[in-house]
Amino acid sequence: MKTYIPKVADIEKKWFVVDVDGKNFGRHIVKISRILTGKNKPWYTPHIDTGDYVIIVNAKKVEISGRKRTEKKYYNYSGYPGGLKERSFGQLLERTPDRLFRRAVWGMIPKNRLGRKMLKKLFVYDGPEHPHQAQKPEPLSLGR
Repeated sequence: MKTYIPKVADIEKKWFVVDVDGKNFGRHIVKISRILTGKNKPWYTPHIDTGDYVIIVNAKKVEISGRKRTEKKYYNYSGYPGGLKERSFGQLLERTPDRLFRRAVWGMIPKNRLGRKMLKKLFVYDGPEHPHQAQKPEPLSLGR
């Protein structure tokens, strides 16, 4: 018996809206990355992009446990002397929550052309509004 491999034209991609207001950051990132990669579908194939589109709303209102808001650090290095920048989770959440979500999801998807294609299907917005009403996104509840 042969293994079923879906054709790219046969894959139907859906749009989902995830409201992360008051939800746990890490738990939702794991579930969102599974949806982007398509691992939640029975016809998942590692070399084909079978994932769906995900819209995250209320990104600034996400919760994180413990003292991670102030103690969890993110580093960027420009390559020049004195070019190391250190920011906390809370600072990044206030300034650029979309980059924070993208950085977390990027850690859980393949680091190749396919992974970059998957990351382009993630849309993050600070407030409850998003400009993707024409795609008729379905609300998705990922638990607590």
